[in-house]
Amino acid sequence: MTKHRLIGDWLTKQVLLDGKVLSPVRSQRCHNHSPDGFNWAYGGSGPAQLALAIMLECTGIPEGYQDFKNTFVAKLPATNFDVEFEL
Repeated sequence: MTKHRLIGDWLTKQVLLDGKVLSPVRSQRCHNHSPDGFNWAYGGSGPAQLALAIMLECTGIPEGYQDFKNTFVAKLPATNFDVEFEL
């Protein structure tokens, strides 16, 4: 498992993964859950897009992103955040 840092801005929905801006474009090509981009703190389409983007960036494969959404992304606070996690 590798440690990662995730930072999110609630107002802009911009997310940084390990210090780099995470774009939804790559994950939307794989599965377009949310044309509007990322969101978190609930179990919907924006969090699914974020979970998929994180999995693709960190592991290179999409497998398990729905579980990751449910166990991690949906539980992020409905505000700005700065967290570490392992994948």
